[in-house]
Amino acid sequence: MVEDEGKKEEVLTQGKDKEEGEEKSEEMKPWEQHSAVISIPRYDYNATSSLLANSHSGFLITCPIKREKSATKEAIGILEKYIDSDHDAKRRKTCVEDADKECDGSRERTANEHVNSESSTSMEKSDILSLVKLTRSGLVLFKFPFDKSPPIVDIVSQVFQSLESGILKSPLWCNRILPIQGTCCLDEKELKKIVTKLVEKFVNSRQKETGNTVKFAVGYNRRGIEETEMKNLQKSSSDSDAFALLDRNKCFSVVAAAVKEVVPDSMVDLKDPELCVLVEVLPLSGVPDKTAIVGVSVLPRALVSTKPRLCIKALVSDTKEMNKKKK
Repeated sequence: MVEDEGKKEEVLTQGKDKEEGEEKSEEMKPWEQHSAVISIPRYDYNATSSLLANSHSGFLITCPIKREKSATKEAIGILEKYIDSDHDAKRRKTCVEDADKECDGSRERTANEHVNSESSTSMEKSDILSLVKLTRSGLVLFKFPFDKSPPIVDIVSQVFQSLESGILKSPLWCNRILPIQGTCCLDEKELKKIVTKLVEKFVNSRQKETGNTVKFAVGYNRRGIEETEMKNLQKSSSDSDAFALLDRNKCFSVVAAAVKEVVPDSMVDLKDPELCVLVEVLPLSGVPDKTAIVGVSVLPRALVSTKPRLCIKALVSDTKEMNKKKK
């Protein structure tokens, strides 16, 4: 009888422990539960106000819907190989490594410190990138601080070269990485100003290749803002010019005028452009009404695909994906 009562008490104790464990897991916040599985940075909730005030560079990544967190981690792993962190980050990394060498302890403790050191080093490499909260699925946006502007087009070019040579494994979740060279409000003057600046930079760096005449193309992605939705916005808005540039033709004419201002002899060539201007409406969270922010890029032909529409090249070609599925 005594043994039976002892067993019953043991079973009851185990049941209580199990219930307490379940209650603790239920009390955990969603991001705390996720952090146990995948380590990603938190959103920069000041990003929207900063983008409204200043032009920023960064990366816009496309991925499958509901795979944004996996794509975020994968993108950090890819980009950190090509982004040089600032001097302070390097100093912090050195301090972490020195501290690890000086620490004495058991094998288990050393192994745990090594894992923690690796994760902190990985975050330090990408600490200048901020994760921006978006309102659309299937997108991940990173931005650099206002005072930092690394050669992001060169970084994406290196990613493509590494993928082609086999140095970098084909990504599972990141479909495309668009280098955003600058951002602005969707306003005619602002858009023309940033396009002019980027085209001048492109032409000056490739003057021998382009010469006096330049063939160019313009790509415009409104990220889910359909024609009907755009018309409703225009009708409901008291300011008729607030969403004027959401119209494709209007946007194209503003960008084309900016290109021709820099290169008067330039001409449109949708099949084989030397210079490609990509304008992307960024679906930012917390943007005021009657306001839209766009990312602008001026890219060489090698980084874009023209069919079925003008956009940044996919990291993994469709033919490779088809071959993988067949296997």
